Amino acid sequence: MKRASLLLVLAMLAGILAACGGTPAAEPTEPTPAEEEAPAEGEGTEEPMEDMTEEPMEDMTEEPTEEGTEEEGAEGGTGEFEGTIKIATQSPLSGPQAAIGVGIQQAADLGIEQLTAPLTDLGFTVELAPFDDQAQPEVGTANANNIVSDQEILCVDGHLNSGVALAALPIYAGDDLVMVSPANTAPAVTEDFENAYRIVGRDDLQGPIGAQFANETLGSTSVYIIHDTTDYGQGVATFFQQEAETLGIQVVGFEGTAETSVFDSLITPITAANPDLIYFGGIYSQAGPFFRQARERGIQSDFLGPDGMDNPELAELAGDAVGGMYYTSVAAPVSQFPDAAQFAQDYQNAYGEPAPPFSPQSYDAVGICTQAIAQAAEAAGGVPTRTQVLEAMQSLEPYEGITGTYTFDEDGDPDPGTYYVLQVNEAGSPDEWDTNEAADIIESEPPTEE
Repeated sequence: MKRASLLLVLAMLAGILAACGGTPAAEPTEPTPAEEEAPAEGEGTEEPMEDMTEEPMEDMTEEPTEEGTEEEGAEGGTGEFEGTIKIATQSPLSGPQAAIGVGIQQAADLGIEQLTAPLTDLGFTVELAPFDDQAQPEVGTANANNIVSDQEILCVDGHLNSGVALAALPIYAGDDLVMVSPANTAPAVTEDFENAYRIVGRDDLQGPIGAQFANETLGSTSVYIIHDTTDYGQGVATFFQQEAETLGIQVVGFEGTAETSVFDSLITPITAANPDLIYFGGIYSQAGPFFRQARERGIQSDFLGPDGMDNPELAELAGDAVGGMYYTSVAAPVSQFPDAAQFAQDYQNAYGEPAPPFSPQSYDAVGICTQAIAQAAEAAGGVPTRTQVLEAMQSLEPYEGITGTYTFDEDGDPDPGTYYVLQVNEAGSPDEWDTNEAADIIESEPPTEE
């Protein structure tokens, strides 16, 4: 009995030792390929962690750009390409001309959202890069240097002021960066720069059209011409003067001024000359106070100006002094474009105010930029270079926009260009500016260089 009990105890001890791993292990089998590739939990993480965290952490802490474009734009789809493409705007977002400049930027923002499917369908992300040029050539030049340094910017929608565009264009041209202008009218913009395009007419036609209207419709026999000394204002005033003299209208004064508030030095000689017509080549922010003071001083001459008058701020500044006056324009109120009705509603919904002049043209400029970039991208098989976008612009198919169908001559001018003679509502009310009616619409081929 004792021997049997001892054997039983020895057997139990052997079982316990086996359960604790004290016995030799069995020979291992060959691991499967999956087992070889899959590290055990907690193993093999050191190198992947370095790859996963180093670069993204740097991106996450990068300072946002001044333009804030990282949060704006149209997301790319599942197309064959990838990358970010930017379209820049340059316009005055601050200062006395911001009423138009902000409209250009906001319309471009709508364009990025609504018109860039040709790029997003290819897989690209499209962003807006807005710049405030403050209507100052030196600011536009500084911005242009920043724009060309950002290689993701492949097209510029701008400017409002021809003088600013002419200062920035040499910088764009040095890098073959395309500019599509919704507003620039100085002839030199397209004549001197092969990368410049515009969807509006030119001052060397707008000025003469104004003089012809003064002669044929207003019956003016004498005119006093004022300009604001800018490339735009002096240029259009000079073209008006030349045509007026050809038509036999007597030019009794031609004066440039940078005055913005008190115009006694102009009003005194105008009162003495007593012209049938006063033509103001410049911008509404300067012309409005002048027109108001002229009426307050008893001047009864007709008023006429170019598209720089085309903003409800003119009526805010001048009141009923401009009620019923005429102005020429290379654009028109959005209500004059049947195909722009949806844009007008979308703009009102997005920004809580009516779309200002030149905003529908800015929207179309984004569409034209998009068409050229997409054409270049498909040819390049990916993100195109700026030179490739310029080459695409030079062979672009007609673009059907909300303000018209656009084709360009070899200089980059619209062919034909459309010019309007518009009349301010009789009350001179800024709230009714969009009701200003077209007294005449003229289509004309761009001038040919001699």
